[in-house]
Amino acid sequence: MLQKNVLEYLEGAAARFPNKTAFADEREAFSFSDLLSSALSLGTALAALNIRPNAPVVVLVDHSAANLVSFQGVLAAGNYYVPLDAQMPLPRLKGILDTLSPAALIYTEKTAAAAEAVRHYCPILLDRTAFHQLAYPNRLLQRRTKVLDIDPVYAIFTSGSTGAPKGIVISHRSVIDFIEWMAPACGFSERDILGNQAPFYFDLSVKDIYLTLKCAATTHIIPKKAFLFPTLLIDFLEEKEVTALVWATSAFHLVANSGVLEQKAPSHLRTAILGGEALQAKQLNRWRRALPGVKYINLYGPTEVTVDCTWYPIERAFPDTERIPIGRPCANKEVFLLDEDLQPVLPGQPGEICVRGIGLARGYFGDWDKTRAAFIQDPRNPNYPDLIYRTGDLAMQDENGLFFFLSRQDGQIKHMGYRIELGEIETALNSLAELQQVACLFDEERDRIHCAYTGSADSQAVAKAARELLPKYMLPNLYHQLETMPMNPNGKIDRPRLRKELLHGAD
Repeated sequence: MLQKNVLEYLEGAAARFPNKTAFADEREAFSFSDLLSSALSLGTALAALNIRPNAPVVVLVDHSAANLVSFQGVLAAGNYYVPLDAQMPLPRLKGILDTLSPAALIYTEKTAAAAEAVRHYCPILLDRTAFHQLAYPNRLLQRRTKVLDIDPVYAIFTSGSTGAPKGIVISHRSVIDFIEWMAPACGFSERDILGNQAPFYFDLSVKDIYLTLKCAATTHIIPKKAFLFPTLLIDFLEEKEVTALVWATSAFHLVANSGVLEQKAPSHLRTAILGGEALQAKQLNRWRRALPGVKYINLYGPTEVTVDCTWYPIERAFPDTERIPIGRPCANKEVFLLDEDLQPVLPGQPGEICVRGIGLARGYFGDWDKTRAAFIQDPRNPNYPDLIYRTGDLAMQDENGLFFFLSRQDGQIKHMGYRIELGEIETALNSLAELQQVACLFDEERDRIHCAYTGSADSQAVAKAARELLPKYMLPNLYHQLETMPMNPNGKIDRPRLRKELLHGAD
């Protein structure tokens, strides 16, 4: 029978393992049967508002297991969820709500203040109250019959290049297609215990959520404070017997840089899946020395292609200075490179990563101009509608078919007459043992490359080491030693903020 709704994952898991823990945080745990019954109750509460099916419902998230119940409750009502960080600045939250015009908003006790500040936008529901309402499954089933697999399951708002949030709308079919590939490809089963790191407003968390529901696995939400004290983090992973990590690369790097792996390592870990930023060999090697039996997988993909579009199981040694591939396309996705004239590039030549397949987002919520600019007709096919997504990322493909990420398109610069990938400079400098994080920026007006880094080496030592690693034309002009690297809410280096801080003070 054709699966057309991700809620069927939860229904199947609840039938197979009703009493097994699905999601747990520090305060509480939900079994699969608890999760389903609470979701049906919340869905009934939403249906009672007489909102139309396939309307957006905001969930103000605080990284709790209850948030995941709310997601499923929204789906049970025949609607789609929009996770928003309750701690974002109020003007930004209001701006998103102005764009979205949500049918309802669900909040927790911890996010009540933010909900009260925006209650004039739509009806608001406290999750705890709704979880215990009497459920009417037949009414919900009638609403679900109106939801097709091409309809939205969620919309995630991310910052665009201008800083204005973009609401990326993803369908049920896209998530099902991805999870049906990922679970067997990466070897997940009901025996797995995942340690969730990604916030629920970040699409990386989609893998934790739906791998858990499809496979009837268990996910423990890692307390945020654990990443401030890596020894506590390892203790948590050990206590919960975590077998799989699906983490942002920055978190993976943070643990490697902390030195904790030389003291203790999570003994139950079987799989580590990374994504979100370029994986550096130096940090990977620290994990591999501590846990040589773990399966490490590098994934790449923007939110617009449903989490990921390429993958690379790491099966050989990489010296610290070598760039790690982002691999080959995930099943049922075509990944290819085009030049500035939208023509295919030759192997070994840089090009923009473009993606085709059912995983493409429906578009940007309420923004037709951005949608038409990013989701375009495949220039290779003049015969019928066939959309591709232009990622804005640059890569090259070697003779073996492996893709290597280079940089954002704006990360390719023209300096001293040479075309340079800033990502290549970052990879080289990241190999230095004394450095933890590296980010390079280009000041086009002054024709200067800035290198910001965290680590123990002073700028003169870094400059000297760079001369041994890079050709002269690629050497940064200025080095900035930082106590901490600015990070955005998604766990990536906040490059716009870094640019503002560094270039504003440049001579």
